[in-house]
Amino acid sequence: MGLKPTQYRCASESLLRRFRKEDALPQIHPLIDLCNAVSLAFAIPIAVSDVSRITGHLQVRPATGDETYRAFSGEIERPEVDEVIFADATNQAHARRWTHRQSAHSAVGEQTKDVLIVAEAMHESAADDMAVLTETIAGELAAVWSVAATTALLTSTTPWFEF
Repeated sequence: MGLKPTQYRCASESLLRRFRKEDALPQIHPLIDLCNAVSLAFAIPIAVSDVSRITGHLQVRPATGDETYRAFSGEIERPEVDEVIFADATNQAHARRWTHRQSAHSAVGEQTKDVLIVAEAMHESAADDMAVLTETIAGELAAVWSVAATTALLTSTTPWFEF
């Protein structure tokens, strides 16, 4: 994607580096904590978004430069042209640099009722790893919160999911 790999690490790599340094994961929210643990175990980035904060569709695409992104600092940023982002129908960027930075705009909080959990992998065994990861998260959602998750594996032949 043209990014410097040591400057813009994917979310799972950043989490792993933090865990190795601090020997603990940050406690943010029970669902985020669960997904961080699964991300760490599988070395696959996972994003969790509050669906009520997403307008219309959510698309992974190159930025046009017109999108708005809210950092956790509260600062409003504009993704660079052609940067890979997750954008909704209102040009709100919910993640930047693929899965490097998630937006504060759709972050999970105490009021969150519905979530979209996205995990991404493109390595050789990704299809098999994603099947196990998806089963793991769905099983934990059922066991901890009695929630029946709706799941889908997106590919080049099935590139969308209704939520």
